[in-house]
Amino acid sequence: MKRSAQPATAPKSPRARHAKDVPARARTQPDGRKFRAPGQEEQADRRHEILEIAAELFAERGYRATSIRDIAERAGLLAGSLYYHIRSKEALFVEIHNTALAAAARRIHKALEGLADPWARLQAACLEMLEIQLNSGSLTLPIMNNLRSVPVNVRDALIQQRDDFEKIFRDLVTDLPLDGDIDKNLYRILLLSLLNSADGWFREGRLSRADIAAQIIRIFRHQHH
Repeated sequence: MKRSAQPATAPKSPRARHAKDVPARARTQPDGRKFRAPGQEEQADRRHEILEIAAELFAERGYRATSIRDIAERAGLLAGSLYYHIRSKEALFVEIHNTALAAAARRIHKALEGLADPWARLQAACLEMLEIQLNSGSLTLPIMNNLRSVPVNVRDALIQQRDDFEKIFRDLVTDLPLDGDIDKNLYRILLLSLLNSADGWFREGRLSRADIAAQIIRIFRHQHH
């Protein structure tokens, strides 16, 4: 049986009825945060579940092959009921994509903490990118690499977040002591292309992910000895 999109309404207790009459600014917890009614929490949890389901489907099938009906069916909803939680398929994909990129950026910034040497920083960032891309439970990889199939208007909405993410590697490459005749923009593009396609060429075996990150830096470290 398909579940309703509307959260179940709990019986109103005397305390709940009294809270309704209290001005919104007074209904706060001791730490200053507003109280959230049980129905609001359930709705937020349900929406988070829908985001995860949609991300899984986009990862499995791609943007074009994933329909609102597909997402609704896996979530146990009628297609029309899904719009109670989301505005559109396009807006849903943009939100998931931006959330995935923001999570990846936080992980890389965390990996760079305490490192000063530019080559050590780049190697740490490469290793973290490999971990993100090769984690079978991570939705970041398919979302980050799924832009070719999306409509132009959706792709345009993602450009700013993608540029913000790539700025991490732009800054890392800028700090490298490379030979003057090496184009740093092309250098960054080649490096990110290699990292973003890791799921296509990496095989568990002789070299660990850390070993591969170190080898990438050895190969990309254009210095005369």
